[in-house]
Amino acid sequence: MSITNLQYEKISPLIGARILADKATLVSGVQAGQIRELLEECGVLVFPQINFTDEEQIAFTSTLGKFAKELRGEDVYKVSLDKGQNATAEYLKGAFFWHIDGTMSPMPILASLLASKVRAPEGGDTEFCNTYAAYEALSDEDKAHFAKLRAMHTLASSQLEVDPEPTLAKYREWRGYGKNELPLVWTHRSGRKSLVIGNTAHYIVGMDPLESEELLIRLRDHATQPQFSYRHVWSDGDAVMWDNTGTMHRATPYALDCGRLLHRTKLEGEEPFAA
Repeated sequence: MSITNLQYEKISPLIGARILADKATLVSGVQAGQIRELLEECGVLVFPQINFTDEEQIAFTSTLGKFAKELRGEDVYKVSLDKGQNATAEYLKGAFFWHIDGTMSPMPILASLLASKVRAPEGGDTEFCNTYAAYEALSDEDKAHFAKLRAMHTLASSQLEVDPEPTLAKYREWRGYGKNELPLVWTHRSGRKSLVIGNTAHYIVGMDPLESEELLIRLRDHATQPQFSYRHVWSDGDAVMWDNTGTMHRATPYALDCGRLLHRTKLEGEEPFAA
């Protein structure tokens, strides 16, 4: 099969592209190399109303790298706040806040693909921001300063935003997931750099607590400015893939009992966090 040029259109200069290829071409893998290059360049790829079945979503994801199974061994993770659909639904409430997946792991996943099955009647959009572009827009002084800093990441930090007054037992459960010290700036093998922030970032190591919190808020506000951001308003059948190593994301509020459902597949990580 001959390689065809990938058809796409940029959403904005710094983040996002819509892929215009048909489903059969995507699943075939013939454009996988071009899609991976565009994913790194744009951070987020949108496949409007592509209507993947689970089998097609798995097949397409597998063309782009090593397919990553979920913690319980399943191929597809149901993103739902309905405990009948998802036994870990309670932890998904942390997804309403800006985050990077896998900050508690030495090797974060490369990318995720979400396919919409049931839209929220109101809200439930997904927002993304480009942490490569946000880093590149910093001043030289900030870049030099931040290169020396490290942040401690914890699951407890993300859950405290959802439940700021947990019981001691609940807090100890969160704390049991451990902590992970990471560079504030990730120097990738490509030479590009991105910010490692989000709601799992608990504090900057060695910094006064209030100054640490202020810096993390400052960087979040910087990274989520409109020029670095894209908000996807879901239609049933849409699929969206993002580069988890160079973006943050969050869900916008929606009624918790509305039945919103997305199916997620993932690609295994290919490089660890590095300063």
